[in-house]
Amino acid sequence: MTGDGLLRALIKNGIYQIMPLEKATAQVIIVEQHYLHRRASCSFAWGLYRETVLCGVIMYGSPVSSTLCRGICGPDEARNVIELTRLWVADDVPQNGESFLIGNTLKLVPKNIVVSFADPAAHHVGTIYQATNALYTGLGPPRKKWVSLEHPNKHFHRGSTQGMTYDILRQTPGVAYVPAVQKHRYIWFTGSKRRRKELLLKLRYPVLPYPKGKTENAAAH
Repeated sequence: MTGDGLLRALIKNGIYQIMPLEKATAQVIIVEQHYLHRRASCSFAWGLYRETVLCGVIMYGSPVSSTLCRGICGPDEARNVIELTRLWVADDVPQNGESFLIGNTLKLVPKNIVVSFADPAAHHVGTIYQATNALYTGLGPPRKKWVSLEHPNKHFHRGSTQGMTYDILRQTPGVAYVPAVQKHRYIWFTGSKRRRKELLLKLRYPVLPYPKGKTENAAAH
């Protein structure tokens, strides 16, 4: 039996199940387990449980960029946009646990436009999103990030638990504002067939062929 078939059989038999998760609990697990080890916007969260053991977390939250919200399907749909901000699934979950968690929570999110990004800097091309038939709309806009000149992999995030502001970062020795790698942007439309068709007609980004790369572990942002 394939990994996907095994997971479906285990879910059918009640071994695995998806349940709502307290946002505070989701943040704790994500900080501990996700490769970025930091919090993210979270309006809704669900957990993947193996019996009573939490072995996966997915979070959806308000996008930071208002330009992104307006840009996907226009200003009229801006408030209908939500972002898949974090995804983590334990290594011992059968194959396709990540795509199963995405596919079964997209329909639970009370908004019809869901966006997420895969980070090439972390060697991600969005293979998991492709497995859920997400629309690939190219790279996000150019952006910059604050980094340590001594340790380039160390990032500083304004408004995070590091307590940084732009003024503080500008005055901090050894910190620079440098170009960041553009991320792959994926979009899902949910709701009725008619609603999905309506949103597809409103989509302002071109739908492009999926980028190719090695299979990756689950990671949003």
